[in-house]
Formats: sequence, structure tokens, C-alpha cells
Amino acid sequence: MEQRSVYDAAKEIRIKNLQKLLNNDKATDENKYFIYNEIIVEYEKYSFDKALTSIEKNIEIANKLNDSVLKNKVQLKLAKLLVSSGRYKEAIDVLNEIERQNLPEILHSLYFYCLKEVYSGLNFYASVRSNKEEYSRLYNVYQDTLLQQLKKNSDESLALKEKKLRDKREIKKALEINNKRLNYLEPESPLYSLVAFERALLFELDNNIPKQKEFLIRSAISDIKLSIKDNASLTELAMIFFKEGDIERAHNYIVFSVEDAELYNSRLRFVNISNKLSVISKAYEERNLEQQKELKKLLIFISILVLFLLLTIIYIYRQIKKLSAARKQLKDANAQLHNLNEQLSLTNSDLNRLYNELSDTDRIKEQYIGTFLNLYSDYINKLDTYRKMVRKYIVSNKTKALLELTKSKQLIDNELNLFYENFDKSFLHIYPNFVNEVNNLLKDDEQIILKEEQSLNTELRIFALIRLGITNSTKISKILRYSVNTIYNYRVKVKNSAKYRDTFEDDVKKIS
Repeated sequence: MEQRSVYDAAKEIRIKNLQKLLNNDKATDENKYFIYNEIIVEYEKYSFDKALTSIEKNIEIANKLNDSVLKNKVQLKLAKLLVSSGRYKEAIDVLNEIERQNLPEILHSLYFYCLKEVYSGLNFYASVRSNKEEYSRLYNVYQDTLLQQLKKNSDESLALKEKKLRDKREIKKALEINNKRLNYLEPESPLYSLVAFERALLFELDNNIPKQKEFLIRSAISDIKLSIKDNASLTELAMIFFKEGDIERAHNYIVFSVEDAELYNSRLRFVNISNKLSVISKAYEERNLEQQKELKKLLIFISILVLFLLLTIIYIYRQIKKLSAARKQLKDANAQLHNLNEQLSLTNSDLNRLYNELSDTDRIKEQYIGTFLNLYSDYINKLDTYRKMVRKYIVSNKTKALLELTKSKQLIDNELNLFYENFDKSFLHIYPNFVNEVNNLLKDDEQIILKEEQSLNTELRIFALIRLGITNSTKISKILRYSVNTIYNYRVKVKNSAKYRDTFEDDVKKIS
């Protein structure tokens, strides 16, 4: 029910698409006739007025084409529409215009169906006994004639047999035929809605209310999804829920049915709904009056509670004011304590940082002091050995060999390599991940790759000294025995390879 507008919108779109075809310049009168037939099918159970207008348009086209078959077809559709909306006199007038002897055999079943439905309706609503008997007789005549026209197992034939059994109150046999009809139908089809409704009628006669409700609900759902406004299922459901005491649901259903009937403009449906609407609406209003009385009682009770609550709030407010003053004092004390805690926390952080820096510095100093002492001791021993060698050469009068020895740089190169080796070993002992950390600061395609026998290379030694706090290129050049320009060029080259050039050396200093 909540989605009714969605289903109606879908139907309106289908109708608009068909109407667009009518406006096509290439559409012939024959094309328009068949397009109007499709529009009539859409409007047939959706809007009586628009269905009638479309049928009248088709009558004009059939007359224009001077085609008696097409004219008879559309007149029978008109008669069927008038019958379904309770306009029996007009339907009889239309049927009387049709020349039965010239009617094609394929239209006989629809012709007799309309006559049967006309006299069925007149019989139901007739008040004069003689008229009622005549209408009943004609109904039976046309029903029997229709049965002869229909195929044995067609739905129309089965529907007539089911109705006969229903009228005789042979419910079990009628349900068996209804089962056959339902088995061939897809849910959410117009015929399914009708057959499900007729099944609910059988369960009503059998006094099986749960099953009656089930199939009325199935029929109503199908009607709503197909935008069938000329329906009866929801009205019957409303009466069942009304009898069960569910006034709210009954009222919702009957109002929904009235809205559908207004849109379709069916006099017959308005007559059927109006009596039920008045009964349900009256009960709904009475229930609302009872609810209003209950609400008044509740309002008085709530007013008393509100007064009591107001007095309680005043008392609580006074207590809160007292607590607020005490809370304020406590808050001020807490704020002071919080400030002291923050200051203490900052002091502790500074102390921890200083302690870590001092520990790091002490570790570096211990390492390098030990290394320095070992190197210093080694160089004293080497100087003594060199002194003894020089004395030996002089005593042996081998000054020329001694002079040649002093010309060679091999001794210096050996000592320098030993210096680098000791420096690399000592530094990497303190910063074992230095090489990886430096590479992490460089671009992926500019990584420093050491040879297998190398611990550090010249670039890494320069930045190792920077990590130790020696940033001056002159001092670095003296330690590593390179020119200042060479040191500068190495520094620039590596910085240019860094991901973040401007902060590279600061980042190196932070390596731990």
C-alpha cells in the first residue's frame, strides 16, 4: 500500500509510451486502432472515464475504416466496461445495437459473457420479485449458452462451473476447480487477482476465516501492484478486520479502497463501499472519542506528576547550587594540581631526554676513548720500532737505503687504511644500522652500495663524522686526509641524492 504511487507511476509511463505511438506521423488508422486497444487494456481497471474515452476513439476509427468486425469488437469492449462498472441499462443498449447474426464466431463468447454479467447484476440488485425471476432466468440461459461456446478446460469455462458449484454450496468441488485455475496462473496478473478473490469467497462460505483472509490479501497485493483500481479484495478485508476489532487497520483499508474507487469512478464500487465505509468510519470515530477520554484522564494524571516533578526539581536545584559551590572549589584545586602535574611531567621528560643524551654521549666517549688509547699505544710502539730501524740503518751506514725507505708512501697508506678500519669498526659498533638508515634517507635509485670488503666508504665516513658532531669540512678533510674541495663535493653529491635535500644532514644527526 505504501508503494502504490510507484506502481501507478509505472502504469502511467506505459500509457504515455503508447500515446506517443499514436502521435507518430506514420501511424495508419489500423495501427491507431490496435494501439488504442492496448491503451484500453491499461485503463480498463484503472480509470473508467479514460477507458471509455479510448473506446469511443476506437469506435470512430472502426466507423472510418468501415470494418464491421473491428466495430463489433470495440462495442463488446464498451459493453463489458459498462457492465463491470454497474451501468447495466447502457450495456444492454450497446449489446442491442450489435447484429448477432453478423457477429463472427470468435466474438460469441464475449457477447454472451456480457449478457450473462448484465442479468447477473440486474438479478442481484432487483427489488421487484417478478423482475428478479426474469433476470435470473435470462442469466441461466446466457450462462448455459456461454458454456456451450467455451472450450472445455478454458478458464472462462472453469470459472462458470466453479460459480455453479459455489451457488449450490458444493465448496469442496468448487475448490478443486479453483485449484486448477490457480495452478496455471502467475501471481501479480489480473486473472490471478480475480481467481484468488473467488477462492476467498469459497473459504467465506466454508467459514474458514484465516484462509479467506490469506487469499484476500494475495488478491489485494496483486491488485495494488497492477494498479487495478476496480477491486473488491481490500474492502472485504476491511470488514473482516472490523469484525475482529482491528478498527485501525479496517479504517486504513476502507479509506484506501475509497481512494481507488474515486480514481476509477465506478458507481457500483461506490455503492458497495459506502455502506461498509459508514459502519467502519463510525466505529473509528467512536474509538477515537474513547481514546480522547483516556487521553484526558492521562493528561490530568500527567499534570499531577508534572507538579510533583516541578517541586522535586526546585528542591534538587537548591541542592545542586550547594554542590556547585563545593564542586567549583574542588575544580580549582584540581586545576592547580593538574598544572603542577603537567610541570612535573615536562620536567621529567626533560630529565629523561638529558639522561638519554648523556648516556649516548658517555657511550660514544667510552668507545672512542678506548679506541684512541689503543691507537695511541700502537703508534708509540710503531714510532719506537721505526726509531730502532732508523738507528740500525745509520749505524750500518745504510743511509742510501734509509733515504729510499722514507721516499715510499706505502707506510703512510698502510697506516691510513688501518686508521679507516679502526674508525669504521668503532663507529659501526656504536651505530650498527648507520648504513641502512642513511640509505633510507636516499632515493631508491641513489642507494650507496658497499663493496664486499668495505665497512664504510668515503661518503659514509664523512657523514659518520657529521653524526659525531664534526660538521666543518676543514676538520673532516684533516681527519680523513682529503682536500676541503673533495669533502665538499662528496657532501653535495650525497645531499643531491637525498629524498629531502634540505634536511638531509639534520636527519643524519638524528640516526641512533
